[in-house]
Amino acid sequence: MALQFNKYILQMKPSASMETMAKAKKLKAQDPEIIDLAGGEPDFDTPKKICDELFRQINAGFTHYTVGPGLPELRQRIADKLERENGCHYDPSGVVVTPGGKYAIYIAVRALVNAGDEVMYLTPGWVSYPSIIQASGGVPVEVDLAYEDRYRITLELLEEKVSAKTRMLIINYPNNPTGRVLTQKEAQVLRQFMLNHPDLVLLSDEMYERILFDGQENVSPASFPDIADRVITVNGFSKSVAMTGWRIGYLAADTKIASMAAMLFSHTISCTSGFIQKAAAVAFDCGEEIEEMRRRYQQRRDLFVNGLNQIPGVHCEMPEGAFYAWTNFEIPGMDSNQVCEFIMEKAKVVGVPGVSYGDKTGSRIRFSFAAADDQLAQAVKNIAAAMAQIGEKV
Repeated sequence: MALQFNKYILQMKPSASMETMAKAKKLKAQDPEIIDLAGGEPDFDTPKKICDELFRQINAGFTHYTVGPGLPELRQRIADKLERENGCHYDPSGVVVTPGGKYAIYIAVRALVNAGDEVMYLTPGWVSYPSIIQASGGVPVEVDLAYEDRYRITLELLEEKVSAKTRMLIINYPNNPTGRVLTQKEAQVLRQFMLNHPDLVLLSDEMYERILFDGQENVSPASFPDIADRVITVNGFSKSVAMTGWRIGYLAADTKIASMAAMLFSHTISCTSGFIQKAAAVAFDCGEEIEEMRRRYQQRRDLFVNGLNQIPGVHCEMPEGAFYAWTNFEIPGMDSNQVCEFIMEKAKVVGVPGVSYGDKTGSRIRFSFAAADDQLAQAVKNIAAAMAQIGEKV
């Protein structure tokens, strides 16, 4: 039998970060000295009060279907949070609670994009954006931001890539993989771009918004009233509250957009687990725990990035948010895949090559510093020793 597969799925590539994480786990099982800095996962436990609420709900028998796009009380708390902290006015009926932020992005794109429509996204950017666009029949259009310009967004770059077929622009700040935070000036550039193109929708992925350093602040594009009805804000609990395995996120949008996304949601997932939603609501009462994790990330950032920057041939801009060190290696003749293999082999440190994030010109690797201090310190030592070998050969 000759199998025929969906042509859109055939275009997709496996998630590079997931593949690297799987490879790292396999290597670590064979060699305990391997230091895995590939994954985008907090190494902290989920706050206890959230776990306690989960068990309380399960023991109370709250384990059945929860009809609709989320429990009303959780959708209200999300809308209140976005109003209070982000300056975004979303009606609770415009909130859809999803099994993870990734699925929120998928149903948002799928609800708005038809075959042949173009979706712009900034690079370097999260590995799943182009695949999600392709799965929707859309055409991914990269807007390449320049390393030399600190990945600054300009109106000229955006206007170069927009066309009559463009339906959406996807942004992600704080950024995975670069750790950059959206500036007020860049936010105004995005606002002007949206005003220039009144038929476009902006999807703002703000999953790392509470992991900010040195007094940085998150700017939510939906806080601009003149474009707010065309901004979808995606967020969740995975990164800031260490709930990756719980699989719970959300989108907030104008009710017309949310209702279409919710239609697809109802026919694919049906609902997000009710006991997980009840527990997630407690996350809004975990300010102290979230701040403690953020503080620890900043300490680890300083330890790791300052250490990397002491190594000849290695440079890393200090991340402003998230928990990634976007690290540039000056190794003649090697691209990011080759550098990644070299560092894995010689330093026993696993990262993700920059090309996976659309970085075509450099030899950059994304390392996660969501790891124990001793692991990060050892990684710096190992990378320094590996780079010294390069120096000896030159």
